[in-house]
Amino acid sequence: MQRVLSILALAGLLFAAGAVSAAPPPLADYGKLPAVEDMTLSPSGDRFAFIAVNGDQRYLYIATTDGHALAQAPTGASKVRAVRWAGEDHVIVITSATREMVGFEEERGEFLSVAVFNLQTRKSVALFTDDSKFLPAALGFHGTAEIDGRWYGYFGAIPREHGGYGTVEDYVNLYRVDLDTGDTVLTAPGTDNGDGWLVGPDGKIIARTLYNRRTGDWQVLAGEIGGKVLLSGNWPFGGASVSRGRTPDTLLVEHQTADADVYQEVPLAGGPAVDVPDGANIESAIEARDTHLWIGNVIRGDRQTAKMFDPAVDARLSKIVGAFPNETVELESYNAGFDTFIVHTSGSYDSGTYYRVDMKTGHADALGYDYPDIPGKDVGVIKMVDWTAQDGMPLRGVLDLPPGRPATNLPVVVLPHGGPEARDYPTFDWWTQAFVSRGYAVFRPNYRGSGDLGVPFRNAGFGQWGRKMETDITDGLAALAKAGVVDPKRACIVGWSYGGYASLAGVTVQNGFYRCAVAGGAVSHPGEMIDQARQGSTTPDERYWEKYMGAKDALSTRLPDITPVTLASRADAPILLIHGRNDTVVPFVQMTEMETALKSAGKPVEVLILPTSDHWLLLEDMRTQMVEASVAFVEKYNPPDPAPPAAVASSASAGR
Repeated sequence: MQRVLSILALAGLLFAAGAVSAAPPPLADYGKLPAVEDMTLSPSGDRFAFIAVNGDQRYLYIATTDGHALAQAPTGASKVRAVRWAGEDHVIVITSATREMVGFEEERGEFLSVAVFNLQTRKSVALFTDDSKFLPAALGFHGTAEIDGRWYGYFGAIPREHGGYGTVEDYVNLYRVDLDTGDTVLTAPGTDNGDGWLVGPDGKIIARTLYNRRTGDWQVLAGEIGGKVLLSGNWPFGGASVSRGRTPDTLLVEHQTADADVYQEVPLAGGPAVDVPDGANIESAIEARDTHLWIGNVIRGDRQTAKMFDPAVDARLSKIVGAFPNETVELESYNAGFDTFIVHTSGSYDSGTYYRVDMKTGHADALGYDYPDIPGKDVGVIKMVDWTAQDGMPLRGVLDLPPGRPATNLPVVVLPHGGPEARDYPTFDWWTQAFVSRGYAVFRPNYRGSGDLGVPFRNAGFGQWGRKMETDITDGLAALAKAGVVDPKRACIVGWSYGGYASLAGVTVQNGFYRCAVAGGAVSHPGEMIDQARQGSTTPDERYWEKYMGAKDALSTRLPDITPVTLASRADAPILLIHGRNDTVVPFVQMTEMETALKSAGKPVEVLILPTSDHWLLLEDMRTQMVEASVAFVEKYNPPDPAPPAAVASSASAGR
């Protein structure tokens, strides 16, 4: 319990840092869940809430920003997805769990639950728990509103048909929920093409979005029912999203075309949409705490930065970022007056720190550490590296270097990210750093097809699963070897989800690069993922996977040239397969089929089954097992160099 109780220490709610020693932290410390998560300020900035973790148990803590504890409540073993304030007294906690749902089209899946804690009454209420009325899950959160002195939340949910058990209506409806009692009122019925609603701070529906999953057509309409079509388009992989514009009479609409991410501001009364300048470089919009109006953007980049429209507020954020020149600074929360902020830092010599920044006093106080048992001295340098693919495409990735060792001829772990439409940043990553702590350089490549690098870069990955997306990785490995940083003869490839697929492909589709491969939550049969997404008729997910994997149509999804199961006899290195039984993203059968194929081909394979794990590894004991097994496997087939003599850490790298 010491990890949790130390949060409420009197001096600034600090977690105590781990003891400094010559030996690296135990691998179990890297498998722990972050000690604190989801720190968020109340609208006034006088209070903040966060989640603290002890083993698989999570706790909601609420405190004043000057150090006085207000409340704590267990959130159980469910996985916390978000913490939100409604006014100064209500804290909303959204969690998820892998559950069975009778009557739902996806009867087993990861479903959301919602609980609300009232600071004044010290009571909590769970929402959508009446199984006779609703599928017991929230299917979308659409904001909060104060009406006549009471606070309400707006959530999507599916009702039981006519109140009967075992069957559900076809559509997600929008409900207004009393945050003190849990009572629900139908606000807007769902439709066949229903996609979402935008609710204003007064509780009125400002706009709604529609998406036809069969045709890919989308629309943005004003109001609740029968409103004017404000904007429309077609995108095979999903519809548009809406938020409030810079003024109450406009909307901000985000959507995609074949060439770019597009942001447009649209008058609610109708009229031409105005393109937002440089919209392709916007990662997300920032909204005001009280009005929900659009006040700035998070700009894409290796270190994403918040850019505010108000020059004074923007200058404050720039000053905060400038105080951490070698780290990634993320804006986590801010008060309505923009004079109190919570930021999160991570990067070289920093395993993750939350700071409260008070612009009135000019002080930045540490509120908590993600990994208090992993001091900065054990993190080392995390930096971006560049290389060029065989076809001339410029690429970037992340290189993590082990502290205390020369960056020369190091054994290397290649760790491609999942997604594949995601990317790696120069920030602390727990799995990466477990290998770094044992003396490995870790290369995290952003291959073509990665996300957050622009639509053209993403599109360059279409049709390239197991092809150029794979050779991009080995081209980067070759560039690091040419620079003398890593030894290409001492390389293993490790990954999760799509990264797990890339690991399998690295020793089946490709040959001659790696001593071993670790494939966690891995796709081993891409065609089966397409079949799973089809659901009897074409879907956005099916179209998406066909595009990425290079299937020309629904009848040509076997893809033998990029399928590790089919190519198991080509495996030229030992493989460790890791998979959670509760994985609802990549079915467990993808692992068992690969295991069977490898054993039938007489190839060395080991298996670790995580009996209660989901796809996201959000249970601490499952994460710890995965970390310990994967590092041991790599050390077995690609031993690291002996540890150098203990050295006194410099002031720059000593960490906390």
